[in-house]
Amino acid sequence: MLAFIEEWSAKLGVKIVCSQETEPMGTAGPLALAREKLDDGSGKPFFVLNSDVVCEYPLKDMLDFHTSSGGEATILVTKVDDPSKYGVVVTDGEGKVERFVEKPQVFVGDKINAGIYVINPSVLNRIELRPTSIEKEVRARFTKEAQSAAAAAAAAGRAMGGIWVFPHVATDGKLFAFTLPGYWMDVGQPKDYLLGLNLHLASLRSSRPADLASGAGISGNVLVAPSAKIGSGSLIGPDVSIGEGCVIGEGVRLSNCVIMRGVKIKNHAKVDRSIIGWDSQIGAWSRLEGHSILGKDVQIKDELFLNGATVLPHKEIKESVLQPTIIL
Repeated sequence: MLAFIEEWSAKLGVKIVCSQETEPMGTAGPLALAREKLDDGSGKPFFVLNSDVVCEYPLKDMLDFHTSSGGEATILVTKVDDPSKYGVVVTDGEGKVERFVEKPQVFVGDKINAGIYVINPSVLNRIELRPTSIEKEVRARFTKEAQSAAAAAAAAGRAMGGIWVFPHVATDGKLFAFTLPGYWMDVGQPKDYLLGLNLHLASLRSSRPADLASGAGISGNVLVAPSAKIGSGSLIGPDVSIGEGCVIGEGVRLSNCVIMRGVKIKNHAKVDRSIIGWDSQIGAWSRLEGHSILGKDVQIKDELFLNGATVLPHKEIKESVLQPTIIL
């Protein structure tokens, strides 16, 4: 990760500072750990983004809303068809958060936390330096014990611990919600990652179609890095992403898959509904499907079939894998 940060810092021409955890600190604890980096004394708000979320990132509009609301924190929310599966964020007509309802059995709203926030530095004073989670603790506010604790702490004039971060802000009427336009997906699982790719490519088709590949052998929405090479007779798409330095042979068939940087796929191989990790190699006439996942530098020999295989990095596969399994 640090090497990736250095690479993109140079490419983008921006300074990227890393606050590294020596132990997992949840989603609120790292903010306290990085307090000196996040609060420069100007009072300017900052963004907090969960890394397993993909959307159209309306960051400017969200920041404008946050600034105009006068709130201390703003949660990005997205609409869902079945809110009974989620924790629902209930707001008033101005976007102020009134309450959170966990998996409601009667309809109270259709907006859920999308995992992206704008936060004023003042909120850091409410967070203790210990492992804690913003998302889980938001829901805790609405127990009687939580409300009593929040009231007692406010009366005593002391800062709330991480366990009460958002609830305390909401109690003060300073927590708002901004509704996300467009798609949203939690991509923490491989199946969801591929669905997130599908949604992202569809968004590009609407907003920046020139970013997508076109021409002979391209079907549907496809992203191809400029340095990637594709052999003749190959069929690519729909919903495919091919990374930098990839070499795709002749007669290859790729669909619903992610091919990461430096991958080599030999002639007449087929990859469907799978994720191929960095610098891996797929043998000629081999076939991968069923949400197969290859880690970095995995070598698949010629004429093999992998169905739902998860292969850890630096492995060589010499036999077919017919049933979903993890190869250590």
